[in-house]
Amino acid sequence: MEAVLAANPVIKVVALSGSLRKASYNRGLIRAAMELSKESVNGLQIDYIDISPLPMLNTDLEGADGSFPPVVEAFREKILEADSVLFASPEYNYSVTAPLKNAIDWASRPPNCWADKAAAIVSAGGSFGGGRSQYHLRQIGVYLDLHFINKPEFFLNAFAPPAKFDSDGNLIDPQAKEGIKEVLKSLHAFSLRLKGKC
Repeated sequence: MEAVLAANPVIKVVALSGSLRKASYNRGLIRAAMELSKESVNGLQIDYIDISPLPMLNTDLEGADGSFPPVVEAFREKILEADSVLFASPEYNYSVTAPLKNAIDWASRPPNCWADKAAAIVSAGGSFGGGRSQYHLRQIGVYLDLHFINKPEFFLNAFAPPAKFDSDGNLIDPQAKEGIKEVLKSLHAFSLRLKGKC
C-alpha cells in the first residue's frame, strides 16, 4: 500500500475565488471542481480558501521582524503548504477583482509564497466568460513564478441558455463540468511534472 501511495502522490490544491458573493458563479465553479476531484480525478485534494477576511494590503501592518497579521499568516501558510493553485477569476473592468489581487499581493510579500507552483484558472462571466481576467492573471503569474497550465482553457458564459447555474450558484451544466474535469486532469499532470514525479 505504501508503494502505491509513493507512486501516486496526492497533489494538494488550494482554490481561491475572486468573487465574494454568496451565490457567486465562480465559487460555484470551485465547488464543482471539489466534487469532481473526489468523484473522477484521482490524486487531487482541493481545499477552498476564503479570502474575504484578508485586510487590504498595507505594509504598516507588517511587523519589524517580517511578521504579518494572524489572518494573513494563516493564509500565506496555506499557500505555502499547497502544491498547486486553482483560481476562479471573474472579470471586473477587463482585469482580476480587487479581492483576488489583494490576496495575491499578500502572499507575494517576501518570501513569495507562490513561487514554483502549478496553477490553473477557471472563470464564469458575460460573453467572454471572464477571459480577459485570465490573461491578466497569467501576466501577474509571470512575475510571481507561478506556472499556469496552457490548455485546456475554461471560460464559461454564465448567462447564455441553457442555464449553467442554479439559484444558489451551483454549476448544473454537464458540458461545463466535463470542461472543469479536463482542467483538473491537466493541472494534476503538470503538478506531478513540476515535482519531478513523472
